[in-house]
Amino acid sequence: MKKIKLTLLFLALIPLLVQAQEKTPEKRALIIVDIQQFYFPDGFYPLVNPEQASLQAAKVLKYFRDNGELVIHVKHATKKDSLINKNVAPIEGEKVFTKHYANSFRETGLLDYLRENQIKQVVICGMQTHMCVEAAARAAADYGFDVIVIGDACATRNVVYKGDTVKAADVHASTLGSIEGYYGKVMTTEEFLKQK
Repeated sequence: MKKIKLTLLFLALIPLLVQAQEKTPEKRALIIVDIQQFYFPDGFYPLVNPEQASLQAAKVLKYFRDNGELVIHVKHATKKDSLINKNVAPIEGEKVFTKHYANSFRETGLLDYLRENQIKQVVICGMQTHMCVEAAARAAADYGFDVIVIGDACATRNVVYKGDTVKAADVHASTLGSIEGYYGKVMTTEEFLKQK
């Protein structure tokens, strides 16, 4: 009789345990890639609309800070204009990785740091959409992370190929389309912040 009561109690608790697991989100981290001064109008390699993208990234950054979630900054090594833009500047305690390649994971401690912190999902934004953001999203997916890219918190530039100019908006959209198709989910800042 006692065994039957224990079994019934256990069966009654199963829905509560499942519900508790559903409410516990996977650990995630925000990775802000290369929102640095050289990409802004006064820098040596300006993009199209970097200010607007940085302000959207700042909203996502505030959300992560307010919720005590992990924030990671990645910056490309350059001799000038290398500072991270004031809109998303790191604060004490936030990890900053310096890279020498498009891929934020290559020869940095990023992968180890994410694993040490038991991160399962990465939220990525930054510059340039078609280079370092795409490279980070692809590598993260290859390493098994669930990937979200905040599309309007990224910026890029016109690309010239064999005399043909591809407008930044088209480069941006094409890259986000590839990411959405193969490596993760693409959301706007508003869509991301409305999630529960």
